[in-house]
Amino acid sequence: MGTVIAILSGKGGTGKSTAAAALACGLSELGRSVVCVDADAELRNLDLCLGLSDEALLDYGDVLAGRCSLDKALAAPAGFPSLRLLPAPQEPAEEGLADLCAQLRERFDYCILDYPGGLKPGVEEASRLADRVLVVATADPCSHRDAERAAQLLRTGGSPETFLLMNRVSPPLLKAMGLTLDDSMDRVGLRIIGYVPEDKRVSLALAAGKPLLEADKRPRRGAAAAFRRIARRLDGQRVPIR
Repeated sequence: MGTVIAILSGKGGTGKSTAAAALACGLSELGRSVVCVDADAELRNLDLCLGLSDEALLDYGDVLAGRCSLDKALAAPAGFPSLRLLPAPQEPAEEGLADLCAQLRERFDYCILDYPGGLKPGVEEASRLADRVLVVATADPCSHRDAERAAQLLRTGGSPETFLLMNRVSPPLLKAMGLTLDDSMDRVGLRIIGYVPEDKRVSLALAAGKPLLEADKRPRRGAAAAFRRIARRLDGQRVPIR
């Protein structure tokens, strides 16, 4: 049985879809079979983050409605042979993802669900479907407060494992605010799974139509290297946060 990982954020603009795509690519680089599901029917940006804007023609709404098979709806990013994308429908699917997740667990080592920013409806569904939840936040106080609220709702829903992923971290900004990563954990009330620095290569990869981990192969510096470390931690390896 595969592991379902939900990616959430208490507010928009935290780089949640970038994180979902990069972690999926990182797990694929480790030789794991991964499916990345775009659960955001309103914005539907995950195909862009994976360089699949021209290939993602069918979606899980088509699968649920019986218009195509699951295999036909899955799109494959170049350079990541064990990774597949299941795009979001243009309108929220009434049947939801529960049945599909059961199928995907049987076929893939990891199923990553990229939910919309905000507290609903993703938090409630993630509490039911996911084995692990990553709450993506940035260092600003609004993001901390929203992530704290998301964590509270997840605890109420009985989510088994929930972690904080600090994204787009600017060390000068943290210094100016007098914050540390420990402060972020204390404010949100979650253990940290990793932190990702602010990096212009994220935008450059998106503009080039490439997944970040394909565009940036640096082993130690930058956002891509940070996402690779987090992927290894998710896969059970003992890897330092930094």
